This record gives sequence, structure tokens and C-alpha cells, in this order.
Amino acid sequence: MSRPNILQIVADDLGFGDIGCFNFGMTETPGLDSLFREGVELSQHYSASPVCAPARAALLTGRYSHRTGAIDTLDGRGLDRIALDEDTLADCLRTSGYATGLIGKWHSGALDDQYHPTNRGFSEFVGFQGGWMDYWDWTIQKNGTAVRTDGRYLTDVWTDEAVDFLQAHSDEPFYLHLAYNAPHAPFQAPEGTDKKHLERGNNPAVATLYAMVEAMDAGIVRVLAELDRLGLRDNTLVMFTSDNGPQMRGHGPQATDRFNCGFRGSKGHTYEGGIRVPGIVRWPNGIEGGRRVDDMVHFTDWYPTILAATETSTVNADLARDGENVLPILRGDAGAVAEQRFWQWNRYRPVGVCNAAMRDGHWKLVLPEITAAMHVTPDDLEMDRALRYEPEQFSQIRTGPLPPMPRVQPGEVCPELYNLAIDPLELNDLAQEEPGRVEAMRAQLETWFLEVNRPEVEAIFMPT
Repeated sequence: MSRPNILQIVADDLGFGDIGCFNFGMTETPGLDSLFREGVELSQHYSASPVCAPARAALLTGRYSHRTGAIDTLDGRGLDRIALDEDTLADCLRTSGYATGLIGKWHSGALDDQYHPTNRGFSEFVGFQGGWMDYWDWTIQKNGTAVRTDGRYLTDVWTDEAVDFLQAHSDEPFYLHLAYNAPHAPFQAPEGTDKKHLERGNNPAVATLYAMVEAMDAGIVRVLAELDRLGLRDNTLVMFTSDNGPQMRGHGPQATDRFNCGFRGSKGHTYEGGIRVPGIVRWPNGIEGGRRVDDMVHFTDWYPTILAATETSTVNADLARDGENVLPILRGDAGAVAEQRFWQWNRYRPVGVCNAAMRDGHWKLVLPEITAAMHVTPDDLEMDRALRYEPEQFSQIRTGPLPPMPRVQPGEVCPELYNLAIDPLELNDLAQEEPGRVEAMRAQLETWFLEVNRPEVEAIFMPT
């Protein structure tokens, strides 16, 4: 059997509850619904972070994002960057003879050409480098050339480019990372497509968001149909996921609170709603479909798994990988599954006791967010906005001093403990009943945190 093609589809801020087969038909997503029927559904699939850039770094490197240097979403500060001494899945596959393409959102180094996708393993890039882009008034790059909006909806642009990529590389092994930015803000959909969702009683933001999901799904239908037309279906490993949980915020007509299968929390939080994300893999030649896997699978697992499926070696064998090859698990065989996983995210510099979590089997420890560590300065917010609408005005990151390290008082850190085997929605905090387990897991979390942060990153577990 020849080595498989890889089609890795990543949505942006999409939750389980945005997909038709999980939300009782509130959205119409025949493409994703069919993938979940035909492939292997991952019921405990975890992002590496509750926000975008760190999650994508882990997906591409097989390493916790803290190791990679991509610790926040603030691309104007360079905190989204995968460090230059890291390799990516694209580096490995390109070296082994795969055509490699990235279409859509990058957000793993928005500024400085050293961090450009074509310098990180992708031979072709059509997309934008930052965290978000307008769906109508867009500016993107196409293999080194800036391209301005031509009237098309941006989601459709990604689909058109993906179809072109498949056609151009149908006679050679390829790795296509198709990173839709839907349904990330700004909330914009093709005219009239939100009507049915408004009529069902959804507020304007959610109605638009659901229409955005359906537009993306229509694109996925087209891409999968093109695989079929080209005779590539059976030997293409298709993976679908979202970078993190759904964004839920805003007030009144702009509120995006919505159904997400009851999971607690959302984007930005290390509760299940922020880090447990849809996961599906379909590869007819290599994996029997129509099944569900309940083992825990993590973003860092995809690097070693895809390298194993493609019989590809890592470029940098000296780097420790945090993921496991879960191909045997996907095939229904015995295999290694990590029992322990860790998460942590806050703004600017990692604070280990803020917005952190650990899973040890079915037990999960959560250290909730600390407000002082989650703020972004007005200047950095303004640069974030300007990077979307005038990206050509910037080539270097802002290098001024970071905001002061927040002070954290011991009483602010209130660990929570959940037994996900019986309480997957994290409704019953057992910390008071299991103080020994809480203390042991907190110590393991601290050990992990102190190990994974890069030496040049100012990180501290418990600042005072």
C-alpha cells in the first residue's frame, strides 16, 4: 500500500454543539455528519490549549505549546510564534517527498519572514498569517503575492484553493493543512443564509455564526467530493478538528452563548468546553470506519501518528515529543495512550496557577483563571485590530516592555477536582473530598509546568 495523502481540516472556535449530528439538527452540516458516520469518531479528543496559536503550535509539532514558544495569541508581540529551532509536521513530510500546502489561517508567526509558513515546511501558502480576517474585506497572501478581496466570501476562497491544490498534486503524495477561520469573529455570512436560524429564535450573532458553519461545511463537501472525483478517497487520511472550544461572549444581539452539549466553559477556559473538541479521522485504506474511540487523544498525538501512517521520520530527533502514536488505537488494537495531560494559558507570560488543568485518567484538576493574569493592554488590542485590516503596515513585532507580572495571593488559587467518568460536564467539585489527590495532582502540574517552559520565557508557577 502506498503512503497515504494527508488532509488535515481545522476549524476555528467550533464546538461539538455547532455540528448537526451533535446539536439535534440546529445546523445543517451534511459534510461533517458524513465524516463522523464514515470515519472514527474521537469522543475524548483534546486541543492542547483553549486558544488558537498555542493549540496550533502543538498540533504541528507534537509538543506542548509552552515548549514551542507559542504561548499566547498576541501576534503583535510575537507570542504566537513557533520558535525557529522547532520543526513542524510539514517540515518532516516535505523532507520525505510530500507536496505540502497550507490554505487559510496560520497564526504561528504573523510577523517576520523567518516565521512565514513557507519557511516552516509548507511549499505553498494561500492565507493570512495572523489571528483573524474579515470575510469580505480581506487581504491574503498567495505564494508570496498579496491578494485583495475580489468579492468572494473568504470561506469559499479557501475551498476553491483547496480544490485547486488537490488537482495540482493528485499524482503525488500530499499534505494539505486546510485551516478554515470559520466560525471565528467577525461574524459575517453570505447574505440571507442566517434567515432560517433567525426564524428559529436564535439571536443575530448566533444565527450568523451557524450560517458560517454551514458555509464551511458546504466547502468541506466540495473538497471531499474532489477527492472522490480524483480517485483519492481511499488512500487519503482525512482528519477534522477545531483549534479550541467555541467562543461564547458578548451581550444582547451580539452574544454568542449557545448549545455545546452541556460542556462547562468555552474558548479561553481549561474546563472541558474550552479544550475538548470534535475529532474525526477517515482513511478507508488504513482504518476501519464507522466506529467510536473513547480513549483520550490529544493534539500532540497527531504529529507522531501522521508520521507513523506515512512512514516518515522526524526532522529533529533531539526534540522530546509529548504525543503518542495513536494509530493502533484508531485501528481498534492495543496501543499506548497517555494517562496524564496538562493545559495552561494566560496572557503575556505563563502563570502556572492560572487557568491550568491536568488529567490523570478520569480525574481532572482545574486551577481556574486569575483575573489579573488575563488582561490585554489597549495598545496591544489596537495593534491586533490593525494587523487584520492593514497587515502590510507591519513587519516587526512590538518590542516594548510587557505589562508587569500580576501578583497572586495564595487564597486566590482554589483548585477544583472532577471525576470525568461520572461527571463529564464538571458539575460536582470533589476537591474537598479528595484533598490528597488534589495536592498530588497540583504537584505534578507544577513539575510539568517548570519543565516545559522555554528558558527565554519569563514563566512562574506562583508569582507573589
